[in-house]
Amino acid sequence: MNKHLFKYDHPFSLESGKQLPGLQIAYHTHGKRNDAGSNVVWICHALTANSDPIEWWDTLVGKGKQFDPDRYFIVCANILASCYGSSGPLTVNPKTNKPFYAAFPQVTIRDMVQAHILLREHLGIKKIHIAAGGSMGGYQLLEWAISEPAVIENMVLLATSPKESAWGIAIHTAQRLAIETDLSWKDDSPSAGAAGLKTARAIGMLTYRNYEMYVRTQDEPDHSKTDDYKASSYIHYQGEKLVKRFNAQSYWLLSKAMDSHNIARGRGNMEQALSKIKAKTLVIGISSDILCPVAEQQYLAKHIPGAHFAAIDSPYGHDGFLIEGKQTSALIGQFI
Repeated sequence: MNKHLFKYDHPFSLESGKQLPGLQIAYHTHGKRNDAGSNVVWICHALTANSDPIEWWDTLVGKGKQFDPDRYFIVCANILASCYGSSGPLTVNPKTNKPFYAAFPQVTIRDMVQAHILLREHLGIKKIHIAAGGSMGGYQLLEWAISEPAVIENMVLLATSPKESAWGIAIHTAQRLAIETDLSWKDDSPSAGAAGLKTARAIGMLTYRNYEMYVRTQDEPDHSKTDDYKASSYIHYQGEKLVKRFNAQSYWLLSKAMDSHNIARGRGNMEQALSKIKAKTLVIGISSDILCPVAEQQYLAKHIPGAHFAAIDSPYGHDGFLIEGKQTSALIGQFI
């Protein structure tokens, strides 16, 4: 059984000053830890993923892939406020014996990392040989590498940044406005805010790809059409697909958590914060990414001591970090 649940039966303090009465963390492991404990790979997932990277990052994780469970002990934990088993809107509040739903408190990236640290300690992991993550997963890794600089030995950051940009915050605000227009979004129900979530996903899909990719894959060959366009159907489909597997209250909270990402908070300035990172670091950007542009990864590589930067030439935009397995794998192989 690769899926596990860690329960922490103590109050868990959040950066906001609020407390959760306890904590549960859903996580997956693949492979076996060697006797020296020197083969740990910890993967941090992005916004709507779960704790099984073989399911959503199969371009890099799995037998015969760069992160092969025959070589590595692979760990991935579902983040706080998500809906895939870790403490969040759909888990039970022990004080009420009912799900939290919209009463679940706001969390930050730092709160997520503190939960990861609790799980690391529970598993008896002293060193993480390779930590990898893209987008929001990279946010977590940056915080972690600063919080515990002696723990992570090698770090791979993809399509990520040292703080959420004004562009990103504006996108997330538009997505939350979409959820909030659904009058059911604060209901005590797993399906609360479903229509709003579909719209929020539609907004997100505009940023995960780009003009070139939409024109390439969704353009209409039929010049007589006045409705029912491929691009429209694609956006509807993507929204409906997410609604079937995700929760609007989690999405709202996780978008807030992304907005909170700023590694300079309480640490002087950005350069001072990045200088604390001791891990050998590879930073990978995607040439066509309009959500986390390459300039953000170049900045990271410039200010993380000894970091190496590489750009992947891909038309897939931000999603390129999930899709371009061959190029990413080659870069990571050279790095390791």
